Amino acid sequence: MEESIIVSNVSKRFEAKKENVQALDKINLTVHDKEFVSILGTSGCGKSTLLRIIGGLETATEGSVRCQDREVDGPGADRGMVFQHYSLFPWMTVQKNIEFGLKQKGITKHERYKIAKKYVGLVGLKGFENLYPKNLSGGMQQRVALARGLANDPEVLLLDEPFGALDMQTREVMQELLLNIWQESPKTILMVTHDVEEAILLANKVVIMSSHPGKIKKILNIDLGSKRGFETRLTSEFLNYKRIASELIRSETLKVL
Repeated sequence: MEESIIVSNVSKRFEAKKENVQALDKINLTVHDKEFVSILGTSGCGKSTLLRIIGGLETATEGSVRCQDREVDGPGADRGMVFQHYSLFPWMTVQKNIEFGLKQKGITKHERYKIAKKYVGLVGLKGFENLYPKNLSGGMQQRVALARGLANDPEVLLLDEPFGALDMQTREVMQELLLNIWQESPKTILMVTHDVEEAILLANKVVIMSSHPGKIKKILNIDLGSKRGFETRLTSEFLNYKRIASELIRSETLKVL
């Protein structure tokens, strides 16, 4: 299987007044083409820092990252990012927010209108195209952010706790929406989350990180079949993965209490 992301011996240190803080220590990770990988860990384990390094928003102190066989030395159109806080332009409508990246790429007005319309429908926002972010619920705003990330057609989609600010019911709907989109149009996805169930339901590989400094503690290969949904959470296979992941996360949490 073709390699999409290769993280090689990545370490990250932050300079503090009294001492340097080691956030990541020699991370090695390979993500294959069209694979959905979740990075799971306690708060402060460096998982978002790792994602930002892969996205080119931060620089590793040591090591390197390659995406689609190109060295990552900054942000690029090959990587799209969706954050927990929606980062929508408040002065733009839903349609214009989704079109923004396409306009930056020089795509014609007619073509970007068609592309944005497609993704409006894909995330279930048909009829809301002309509304502004302030008129949308949190879940709807995150749908816009997801549509904007997908519309640019990046080779890799990077998600930093995209549903963390949503209530439980909305979060579950968004999880299934993302899962359906990925199953219908497979794309390499790397998602950071602190939610064990979310990580297992969505991904076919779960990377569990240790804390202080962040290292890869274990990688779980998830085999729950090609079609997953809410009922998947009730299966014995899902519950077994959840037990293993929860025990690993709990052991890391106890270290920092």
